[in-house]
This record gives sequence, C-alpha cells and structure tokens, in this order.
Amino acid sequence: MRSLETWLSLYGQSHQNRTNQRIHEVCVPLITWSLLGLLWAIPTPESFGAFNWSWLFVILASFFYLTLKSFKAISVALGLVLPFMFLNHFYLESFLGSYFLITWVLIFVVAWIGQFIGHKIEGKKPSFFEDLQFLLIGPIWVFLGDKS
Repeated sequence: MRSLETWLSLYGQSHQNRTNQRIHEVCVPLITWSLLGLLWAIPTPESFGAFNWSWLFVILASFFYLTLKSFKAISVALGLVLPFMFLNHFYLESFLGSYFLITWVLIFVVAWIGQFIGHKIEGKKPSFFEDLQFLLIGPIWVFLGDKS
C-alpha cells in the first residue's frame, strides 16, 4: 500500500512543467466539481432517500482516502472541498434547472481538454494512464503536492 507521500511524488513526476501545474490547479478542481455535478444529475432510486450518485461516489472514494492514513488528505478532500462542492450543487440544481446537466458536461469536457493540453506542454502522458487511482490523487495533489 502506497503512502500519501509516495502517491504525491509519483503524481508530481509527470507534472514538473509550471504551465502544466497551473493548468492542473484550475482543471482538476473543475473536473472534480463537474464529475460530482454529472453524478448528481443522474436520477436516483427512491430507496436512496436524500442521497444521490454523487454521494455514493464520494463514499467509495473516501475508502481510498482512508487507506492513505493521512489526516491531511482526508481533511482536504472530505472536510474542505467536498462539502463546498455539494452545497454548490444543491443550489445550482434549482438555479440552472434544465441546464444543470449540460453545464456539467461542458465544464467536464473543457477541463479535460485543458488537462491534455497541459500534458502536451509537459511532454508526458497523464498519470492515470499508469494507474486509475491517480484520478483520486490529482485533487489532493492540487492542494498538498510539492510543485517546486
């Protein structure tokens, strides 16, 4: 089992270029935010009650973050970022109405295009091509990773 420091170091190896880092600092949170929005927009069974697919994803991702045994990672992901995003989705759902889903699709696509542009500039392929778990490390790296 890799430690948080090992994950961040490995992720950082393909994120050395300052322009790519800046792109990631914008696009990774946008991807996370829009992914949760996309999942939020999927109709849920009545048995879910107040929960939705976005909550289910966060619960499953939380198990991964707990394996890192890092208070910093858990507190950033679950304590700071996700509550803001959930509250935001709750209000945006009523504000955007029928545009809710298309908003998240557009943000998701544009942010991924930005990511791939960043990696083209970097000259290295995205980390998740090696291991899909890096998709969960990206948001933590934005807040805690060494970008020197």
